[in-house]
Amino acid sequence: MDERLRRFIVDRCKGGVIVSFSGGVDSSTLAFICNELLDDVIAVTVVSEVMPSYELEDAVRIAKEIGLRHKTIELGILSYDEFARNTVDRCYFCKKMMVRKIKEFAREVGIGTIFDGTNASDLNEVRPGYRALVEEGVCCPWVELGITKDEIVEIARRMGLSFYNKPSNTCLATRIPYNERITIERLKRIERAEEILRNVGFGVLRVRDHGEIARIEVGRDERSKFFDVRVMDWIVEKLTKLGYRYVTLDLHGYR
Repeated sequence: MDERLRRFIVDRCKGGVIVSFSGGVDSSTLAFICNELLDDVIAVTVVSEVMPSYELEDAVRIAKEIGLRHKTIELGILSYDEFARNTVDRCYFCKKMMVRKIKEFAREVGIGTIFDGTNASDLNEVRPGYRALVEEGVCCPWVELGITKDEIVEIARRMGLSFYNKPSNTCLATRIPYNERITIERLKRIERAEEILRNVGFGVLRVRDHGEIARIEVGRDERSKFFDVRVMDWIVEKLTKLGYRYVTLDLHGYR
């Protein structure tokens, strides 16, 4: 283990730590390391309408696999109009509400430190949610130590963690273009559409919802699967039944 990381965690978490836990590589690796070093660690997953059900199942499974004390908290994010209106600050409002839920729980259990798995590579992109973390006083060890996504994957691999190469994912709301209202009906349709593609065997995928149009993105090395006409026809049939009039493939692949 990186000695800087070990010292950072031990110094910051005298009274224990809560790790905001999505079940992704970043938060899972951070939670695992904290659990190795500290006596009082709680992984907290905030469950809302924009979290795919399989991601919650994964979070529960991974928490159990690495021996974490795990807590799930419900958040009705669509009840907040600032989020549902789907402006460019959508992620800021979502993260703000999530962190406040975690802070309520932190006060209940008497833990003053909250960690988030945001990494140094994330800051190369537009991340409104990171601004909310800073404003709410949440600590991001990977960012503070300058540790990138690739380095986290390598740390997880060296530690023998089964999820080290798990594909990154984002919430279902990211499939809806900005300034188009987020509704539970659209979120459920997107989740069902992506489940259909996942059952075909696609690993990295997004179904972008443009009303009547489903724009499919898959990993660049997985695009050739669509050249099987039977697969293509089956996907079109299934997604059409969900209400999409047009089913398209983004030739760029996932970006």
